[in-house]
Order: sequence, then structure tokens, then C-alpha cells
Amino acid sequence: MSFRFQGIVHIQLAAPKGCEDQARHFFANILGLTEIPKPENLRARGGCWFQCGNQEIHIGVEEDFKPAKKAHPGLVVTNIMDLKNTLKLHQIEWKEEPPIEGRERIHVTDPFGNRMEFLEFING
Repeated sequence: MSFRFQGIVHIQLAAPKGCEDQARHFFANILGLTEIPKPENLRARGGCWFQCGNQEIHIGVEEDFKPAKKAHPGLVVTNIMDLKNTLKLHQIEWKEEPPIEGRERIHVTDPFGNRMEFLEFING
């Protein structure tokens, strides 16, 4: 084989039609991600994109939308306690999960019911 994988550019979460304002509020205003412009030729599809570290989160409109309850992105954060406080401030519930060795983690649902995992790598 002459090809090899080098990483992930983006993940996509599905959302219902008309989701953009809620997505911007959650991903930009609450989580602090920066919205990035969608290419002109994709804008008519709806949805919006956000920068997440070196990767992107794409919120895409799905006509027959059903939230992902099991499948989920795992997003690395620093200071997960501060994230918990921010979520609490905005009345967003999270579920504590048993730590995986070397990582603390919580699960949250986005405004559309999609599961998301936030992890902080810890020393010890």
C-alpha cells in the first residue's frame, strides 16, 4: 500500500432543518468554538461549521433527523472542571462517566439530542 492515514479533518453531527441558531448558541457561545465559513457551494444545504483545535465540527442538516444516542465524538479539553461549571451556568446537564485510565470524561447531549463526550487527559 502506498497510502496512509494522517488524521481526521472533521466530524459531522446531524441536526434538523433550521438548526443553525441553536448550533451557534451551543457550539460558539457556550463551548467557545469559532464558527468557520462553509464553502459557498455547500451553504444551500444548511448547517454550520466550527473550528475545534486542529479539527472541525460540521453540523449538517438531515431531512429525516434522528439524534445519535450511542455514536459520538470524543473531544479533548483542558480543565474539564471549568467546562462543567460553564455547562452548569447554562443549565446544561452532563453525565459523569467512570474514568478511563489517564482520562476524566463526561457525556453531554447537544441541543439536538446527539451524544458528545468530553475528555481531559490527566497525569497519574
